[in-house]
Amino acid sequence: MNMLDRLLGHDLAATQEILQLCLDLSDEDMDRDFDVGWRTLRKTLNHMIGNIEVWIDLMMGRPVRPASGKVSTGELLVRLNQSYTEFAQFAKQIEHDGRLDELWIDVLDKPPVQKSFGGAIGHVITHNMHHRAELQHILHRLGVTDVPEGDLMAWDQQNRPT
Repeated sequence: MNMLDRLLGHDLAATQEILQLCLDLSDEDMDRDFDVGWRTLRKTLNHMIGNIEVWIDLMMGRPVRPASGKVSTGELLVRLNQSYTEFAQFAKQIEHDGRLDELWIDVLDKPPVQKSFGGAIGHVITHNMHHRAELQHILHRLGVTDVPEGDLMAWDQQNRPT
């Protein structure tokens, strides 16, 4: 397993694990306001998943899909799995083709800005980790037990080929 496979696999699994915990929470808990990040579990998760969707649309040169409104936790999990599958396949193909340093144009920036595929792929992964830490904090404040640490090394040890 190479480094990109590790980072992508861990990022998806750690976010899925948080979302799985959220499936048992009430709408009230999902929308409870906290003084961190996007302020609620639902808004933070929607932001994270929307970010994956936007970046993959931009890198693939497609029109950016519209932002989603309030959706259920189950719908967030479906969106995560769909968008991350496409993102990971794209990232692996870009790496395989030796195109991580290749530039593309981010048309959402005003004026549009050239960015590298590798930088954008790394941004998505690290952006998710930043927000997972906020989600963990909110879950602890809600009194949720067994909040996963989301550690890359633990994930790697469990998913290393035998």
